[in-house]
Amino acid sequence: MNTVRTRLSGYGRRFHPIGLSGALMFFAWSMTPSLLPRAWYLQGVATGIGVATGYGIGCLLAWVVRRCGIRPQWSPRARRIGWWTLAGAAVIVVPTFLVLGSWWQQIIRDLVGVPHASGSFYLLVVLIAVTVALLLVAAGRGVRTGTNRLARFGTRFVPVPVARLSAVVLALMLGVFLVNGAVYQVLLGVAERSAETADGGTADGVTAPVLPERSGSPESAEPWDSLGREGRTFVAGGPTADQIESVTGEPALTPIRVYAGRESADTIDGVAERVVAELERTHAFDREALAVVTTTGRGWVNSNVAGAFEYVNGGDSAIAGMQYSFLPSPLSFIADRETPQEAGQALFEAVHRAWSARPESQRPKLVVFGESLGSYGGQAAFASGADIVARTDGALLVGTPNFAQPWGRITADRDPGSPERLPVVDEGRNIRFASRPDDVDLPGTWEFPRVVFWQHASDPITWWSFDLLLREPDWLREPLGPDVDPGMRWIPFVTFWQVTLDMVFSADVPAGFGHSFGPEAADLWVDILAPEQWDETSTVRVRDALTGIGPQD
Repeated sequence: MNTVRTRLSGYGRRFHPIGLSGALMFFAWSMTPSLLPRAWYLQGVATGIGVATGYGIGCLLAWVVRRCGIRPQWSPRARRIGWWTLAGAAVIVVPTFLVLGSWWQQIIRDLVGVPHASGSFYLLVVLIAVTVALLLVAAGRGVRTGTNRLARFGTRFVPVPVARLSAVVLALMLGVFLVNGAVYQVLLGVAERSAETADGGTADGVTAPVLPERSGSPESAEPWDSLGREGRTFVAGGPTADQIESVTGEPALTPIRVYAGRESADTIDGVAERVVAELERTHAFDREALAVVTTTGRGWVNSNVAGAFEYVNGGDSAIAGMQYSFLPSPLSFIADRETPQEAGQALFEAVHRAWSARPESQRPKLVVFGESLGSYGGQAAFASGADIVARTDGALLVGTPNFAQPWGRITADRDPGSPERLPVVDEGRNIRFASRPDDVDLPGTWEFPRVVFWQHASDPITWWSFDLLLREPDWLREPLGPDVDPGMRWIPFVTFWQVTLDMVFSADVPAGFGHSFGPEAADLWVDILAPEQWDETSTVRVRDALTGIGPQD
């Protein structure tokens, strides 16, 4: 027994009490509410990262105090009291915040309309958190040990301060190399090859179109097999003329959907030109409205946004899209932010040139839309919000990531007193923001062209930013959105990791929350396009069709 006690005591002394105090504090903070409900295993990861962060901050503070010459000499009795106090606090804090965390998660689930999860799984949060925290602490100690050894080796040749600084610089360079260098490129290459293989498949129930208005049809210059998995789904879907007519009660046309896959040309510009050729082939420039959509990742298009556009226009419409990558959106979000911008600019400019070449009286309405990376990439074609208004007849930009421009500048320059989550810009003259359709109903006149940024207060894709590490954002300082737990607070470091992990399943919630955007697209297209002889009953019928209650694609 004495041997066991000695081992446990020795193991405990390997951890600094101030660091453990910080770890306990961050454990409690990590259980507080965030934007969306988290699976218990993601909560475990978030808590583990928080615990390791708290431990590191505590150790850093203790080191600073020692460097300032403050070295208190605690008696053995005082040390024992301190350790027992810390242990007692842990016995109280850990189970209390496990229960509170589970309770807070159920509140968030009620807010977004998802079923409750079993609270018993939260017992496993501690196991995962401890494992993650120990791994991170061990990794940090490994870096510290390696840096110290390198510094000691350097003292053979240079003064001690220079050796220490050089060791730190070399360690940072090695870290950058591992994150952004050869290892990163190898992993990215493997992921892209794997994604390219998966892109060759076709979703269940998707078959090649026979109508000439679709790319991939027998009359199309774009072979069905070249469109990619998401492209094939896009051109094969959507409402038919008969379905649109049954919903609107008016004669309808077959909507045009054109698309080109990434392998159709050697360059992004080349793919965009093939899309324009498909627009010419289908006589898309003779339609009432033409939409340019920048896709996400492997080429996905939100069927609700596309279908609503076609219903609202009575099928007298065309949508042009293209695939620019084989990577899924999460990998593109992390590893490749240049290609979406290149694709968004290339496609819009190519379509705009062909559109501008026609007499003004014979041009269709030219609008743009895109979701997530698609919104980010599509905005790259424009220098500012005013440029979107000047060069289009409307836009619906959905779930825009926080790093997108000109969204960021538009939000930052909002009218005084308007919240970051729903900015008012120039009194809403042309550009408006919406979480729900009625958010666009502002007092002032809404002039044409109309631009709508559709975003949810609970969407981590829109609100995630590295700034969350050390700076409280306006959207958390201001009154929270109705879909956000009123108990959510900004906590340094903790909120960043909470929102980061909220992104994992941000689209796996009901439409209207998180990163899930559904049939309410019909309301917003009606606001943007203002079709003649349209009423609320027609909008409801379109929403019902999109949700499967009425005629649908």
